[in-house]
Amino acid sequence: MLTPRQEPLLTESQIRERIDQLAEKIVADLGTDKPFVLAGLLRGCFMFTADLVRALSIRGATLKELDFMVASSYGSGTESSRKIDIQRDLQADISGQRVLLVDDIIDTGHTLKLTRDMLLTRGPEYVKTVTLLDKPERREIDMEADYSCFSIPNLFVIGFGLDYDQKYRELPYITVMEEV
Repeated sequence: MLTPRQEPLLTESQIRERIDQLAEKIVADLGTDKPFVLAGLLRGCFMFTADLVRALSIRGATLKELDFMVASSYGSGTESSRKIDIQRDLQADISGQRVLLVDDIIDTGHTLKLTRDMLLTRGPEYVKTVTLLDKPERREIDMEADYSCFSIPNLFVIGFGLDYDQKYRELPYITVMEEV
């Protein structure tokens, strides 16, 4: 049986501090002269997306539109199926737009690569990828996020939007699911 570890892997304050640093870096790299479209990959990214949008706004970045996609490769398990199911596409027209594609985690790389490549066919100015977590040990394809808050070991994590069978998303920190 899997259960959440009591002590956080990443505390709420560590997460918020790192999101602020990441927003600073994104603004320094991409500027604030033109609004961007933020495309989030639901469901895991919702908390990260909200905090990132606020942190970018504080630094002068302007949001043209916020939209979401639903792309899933996990179902109710703890391992990626490597089969990406796009259950909801963007409604926003991203042609000619600057796009930030936000996901909660990059592990095998399949989901982020597929969705980024799909968005690139729609003629944006660019698509930059942003993730809260990166599990480089799990990478199966040549795909790296342009921006990432934390690199973590190959652990199954929950909290701050990430779930296990739709549970634990509400935790304000990130912790590990472990066998008991």
